[in-house]
Amino acid sequence: MNDAFKALSDPTRRKILDLLKEGDLTAGEIAEHFDITKPSISNHLNLLKQAELVWVERRGQHIVYSLNTTVFQDVLKWILNLQQPKG
Repeated sequence: MNDAFKALSDPTRRKILDLLKEGDLTAGEIAEHFDITKPSISNHLNLLKQAELVWVERRGQHIVYSLNTTVFQDVLKWILNLQQPKG
């Protein structure tokens, strides 16, 4: 879960996740939304992948990224449990 929080701490990675909320995208399609280098986008995508916030699938010559909502559910459950009193 620490990797997820680290990945979510960066605004560029959060914007990538927002884009993927609308549907699966290739790295090139994601890069079109940013004014940074493709290697930088690749680094952000790798961090999201390591945190298991995105799934990666090869489709022909393209690598397609999609959201892994399971990790978001785990993080949300952890946060909600913080609000419940012990007893």
